[in-house]
Order: sequence, then structure tokens, then C-alpha cells
Amino acid sequence: MEISITDAFYKDKQKALIALYRVVDPELFVNIVDLGLVYGIDFAREKSIEVTMTLSTPHCPMGEAITMGVRNVLSIEFPASKIEVKLVFDPKWDHWMMSEEGRRQLGI
Repeated sequence: MEISITDAFYKDKQKALIALYRVVDPELFVNIVDLGLVYGIDFAREKSIEVTMTLSTPHCPMGEAITMGVRNVLSIEFPASKIEVKLVFDPKWDHWMMSEEGRRQLGI
């Protein structure tokens, strides 16, 4: 996920993205950012953060743990904000969405 330096919420999005590196997929042992699961972070609504993301499969058995992890790390960094996780499956995730670091960690 790229964040433009001209984005009005650049600093907050960077802070959120750094926090999301702490959320690790419990099956793959790679963080969700390097896995390419995070599609967007939205601060447009006051005191609300919406993370648009996906899972490696629609019926991922660790989906609830991952989304709870997102809420937990962001609530620490942004305690006054409501955290919403919007799961989407379009575009469908595939291994090419991973960062170089994510592929390296998985040996791909």
C-alpha cells in the first residue's frame, strides 16, 4: 500500500501503516502489510478510521484474529477513534500482492 506525501492525512496514515506491521497472520507468520492484505486506510470521517483489507481466502480461519489484531494495534495508536475493518474480496488476493520482504519470508 502506497501513501502519497500530498495526502491530507499522510502523517496519520503512516502512523497507522507502521502499526499494522505488528499484525501478523497466525498461520503464515508474516505481517499483513507485507502479505499485501491492506488495501487502504481512510481517515475521512472524524474520529473514525476505516481499514479496507482482504484475507488470503474468503473463508480464512484466522480472519477474526487478524481483524481483531488490526483493531487492537490501531486503538493503541488512535485511542479516541472508532476503528472499522472493511473486508473486501475484490480484487482477489494473490501472492503477487506481497511485498518483496513478504515473499522472502515465505521463501517465494
